[in-house]
Amino acid sequence: METLTKTLSAGLAAAALTIAAPVAADTYVVAVGAASNSLQGKSAARFAEELQAQLGDAHKIEFYADAQLGNEKELMQKLRLGTVDFTLISSIMTNVAPEFALFDMPFLVQDRAHLKAIDAEIVQTDLAPLAEQAGLKVLSTWENGFRQITNNTRPINTPADLDGLKIRTPSSEWRVSMFKEWGSNPTPMSFSEVFVALQTGTMDGQENPLTNIVGANFQEVQKYLSLTGHVYSPTYLTSGAQTWDKLPDDVKAAVTEVAASVQDWALEQGETADNELVDKVRAAGVEVNVADKAAFIAASAPIYEAFANQVPGGDALVSRAQDLAQK
Repeated sequence: METLTKTLSAGLAAAALTIAAPVAADTYVVAVGAASNSLQGKSAARFAEELQAQLGDAHKIEFYADAQLGNEKELMQKLRLGTVDFTLISSIMTNVAPEFALFDMPFLVQDRAHLKAIDAEIVQTDLAPLAEQAGLKVLSTWENGFRQITNNTRPINTPADLDGLKIRTPSSEWRVSMFKEWGSNPTPMSFSEVFVALQTGTMDGQENPLTNIVGANFQEVQKYLSLTGHVYSPTYLTSGAQTWDKLPDDVKAAVTEVAASVQDWALEQGETADNELVDKVRAAGVEVNVADKAAFIAASAPIYEAFANQVPGGDALVSRAQDLAQK
């Protein structure tokens, strides 16, 4: 009887300890392929920090930048697998649905207010559902920035100055087509490989927002910065569709709230950086020029024509986006 009593007492004590033990925190992983000191990296870090503050100790947010968990393409796959919960996807979203190439149309986005309007009235209503069909949940559209060209050969004033130059682009068929149309030899390449490619001369130049250019220290291995502003490139806060569906309602609400806050912050930071970073690049000894945008716009007509012909509803998407600039 004594043995039975001891056994029961031990069992009850173990059960009590199990009940008293704290519940393990749910862990959510935020990872980006961008440099940690780029605007994309800083925006993702801010999102992770604010989301942790919103959720408290019941949830744990882990943050990784600098492609620690993979580049954009690899992270996109990890979203679908559920091994990463949130990431930022930029130009390669066109590989998910061709309609996202709307943002590859040269000189389409006029300013950040225009971007917010396009996000609300086109991205969330028309484009996000297309991504969801491909297993991705687009939650918000943030700043990557207006893209500029750097190279080691000559200043780029008109498309003719790009003739024959080896220019790195993201893995976007429309960006490749654009630079071919303008006369260069574009090569898609992972962002993490670009610095060495520029340093060794494998590539003559590249095109990126200033925040990425300075974040990756391209000014250390490039001689010329040409302010073309040829494309406004957004980045999309994205989750896996299946992951999102399984998230608790409190987590979804917090993510939505924080995403909207970070969108405003990122757009403000991008606008401020446009001026400050040009000075930083110039201070590094890089020659800076403002390109002839009229010449680039005139050379871009075939790109718009191809988009209208190849993308279902492409012409209407462009018209709707252009009309939003007037609001």
